[in-house]
Amino acid sequence: QVQLVESGGGLVQAGGSLRLSCAASGRTFSIYNVGWFRQAPGKDRELIATIRWSGDPTYYADSVKGRFTISTDNAKNTVYLQMNNLEREDTADYYCATTASGSRWSYDYWGQGTHVTVSS
Repeated sequence: QVQLVESGGGLVQAGGSLRLSCAASGRTFSIYNVGWFRQAPGKDRELIATIRWSGDPTYYADSVKGRFTISTDNAKNTVYLQMNNLEREDTADYYCATTASGSRWSYDYWGQGTHVTVSS
C-alpha cells in the first residue's frame, strides 16, 4: 500500500500563493502517476494536475493552467503543488492520489486532504 499525507493548506488572500505538499510512504516504488484533485462545497471532485512519479509529463486542468505547477522530489518521496495568483474559486479541499497505472483518471490511494480558503 501507499500512504499519502497532504499539508500546506490554509487561508490566503486572493492573488496570493500557497504550496501544497503530498508526502508518500510505503510501496512508493509502485507509483506511476500522481494527481492533485480538489473538491469545493457542493461541487464535484475535479482533477487539476497530474505528473508522472519520475517527472514529466504533466497535465493541468484549464481552470489552473498557468497558475499552478506540479512537481516531484523523488528523494523526499514528495509531490508539490505550487499555487500562484489564487482566486476565490480555488477555495476547496485538495487531495493527492497515486496510481500504479498509466491512466491519469483512475487512482488507487488517496490522502486525507488539506483545505485551502482564498479570501477576497
